[in-house]
Amino acid sequence: MSSTDVARLQDQAIQHLWLHFTAMQDLPPEKLQIITRGEGPYVYDQNGRRVLDFLSGLFTVQIGYSYGEELGEAMLEQARELPYYTNWTYAHPRSIELAAKLAELTPDSIQRSFFVSSGSEAVESAIKLARDFHGANGEPMRRKVIARKIAYHGTTYGALSLTGITGIRAPFEPLMSGVRHVANTNQYRCKYCADQGGCTLQCADEVAETIEFEDPSTVSLVIMEPVQNAGGSLTPHPDYHRRVGEICREYGVPHAADEVICGFGRLGEWFGSIKYDYRPDIITGAKGLTSAYAPMGVTMFGDRIAETLIGNDRMYLHGSTFGGHPVAAAVALKNLEIMEREGIVEHVAATEESFRAQLATLLELDIVGDLRGTGYLWALELVKDKETRETFDDDESETLLRGFLSPRLFERGLICRADDRGDPVVQISPPLVAGEEEFRKIVEILGDALTEAWQRIN
Repeated sequence: MSSTDVARLQDQAIQHLWLHFTAMQDLPPEKLQIITRGEGPYVYDQNGRRVLDFLSGLFTVQIGYSYGEELGEAMLEQARELPYYTNWTYAHPRSIELAAKLAELTPDSIQRSFFVSSGSEAVESAIKLARDFHGANGEPMRRKVIARKIAYHGTTYGALSLTGITGIRAPFEPLMSGVRHVANTNQYRCKYCADQGGCTLQCADEVAETIEFEDPSTVSLVIMEPVQNAGGSLTPHPDYHRRVGEICREYGVPHAADEVICGFGRLGEWFGSIKYDYRPDIITGAKGLTSAYAPMGVTMFGDRIAETLIGNDRMYLHGSTFGGHPVAAAVALKNLEIMEREGIVEHVAATEESFRAQLATLLELDIVGDLRGTGYLWALELVKDKETRETFDDDESETLLRGFLSPRLFERGLICRADDRGDPVVQISPPLVAGEEEFRKIVEILGDALTEAWQRIN
């Protein structure tokens, strides 16, 4: 791409394209990075620089960037046969086949799929589905939802209401009423047991306490990610989700696993709920369903909910124009076929320990306080003092993460997410095709950049 073409695109972007979650006033045209193509776990910018994408686009490009031709053929074949039809009243072959395939891959508590176009829409649909289920059971006052602090569940009205991040909620309040946020599973800073030498599962029991306090007859849904992404790969105790599931069953509250990020191999199993051996009533998915080669989301649920709605002659009054789009469904089917053919999920399970071990060498750095995660979803928490776990204040964090680390990592050929929606972390989430060579490379780049960051701080 010529310098003239680059400058033209940068100017047009600043004048016409409003970027997501981006401070546009701080972005001069010449600083805008334009990603022009991808290959394997790499992307290339406007200057031809090859960059390891260890954010997977946005936790989504499971199969990497080299399957465009095969996915494109699936799109073309479907577009020639049936470019579009709705799932309102009617069905078409690809959505039927995809729903059947998902029933094979999900925990045995899940048999049904309701297709949408994004993860936020999937969460929105789960909120409505739970309310409809309770209405069919003669309990229409069950409307409250329990989610977790710092958790991100999406940006649409209901999904944002469930999100436990004050900074992105505040500009749009008042939001949906009746949402309560409980403790997450940040074992490094747990208010219950961070200094007790082991997990007591009190964070799970807080769910029961909250249901009791709110009155069980008013609680509609409990929703949690298997591994919470926001805050930095907050990984649960092995018994945590099973305990939450027991609580939900005791009080008759549907238990939802938000697997928009964790699902489709990210954790080394098809779903995080399989990895942690629990059986949710609802699973939300998106991202890795198509490896982002097409936009698609899904709300999956079991026969208990479906049969309640059917048995009460109940229509689920919800839908979307593009939900289950034939071309997107064809892409999802082909993506899942590739993942099975190439052993992608098995590859993550086989290499995650090596990945963890190499990342663990960064714990030797003064600035790295904690490493947490599983599969191909990891985070390094950055601290001012390892002994006391003192963190950075807001101004320091802004300067460290967005002022220095993000641009420096990109310069060195690496995309990670430097984030402080909780405490400051570097999130590491590569395409599931990445391997030992890429692991070694990112540890080297991160080590150098974090060492330089510490020197600057001091």
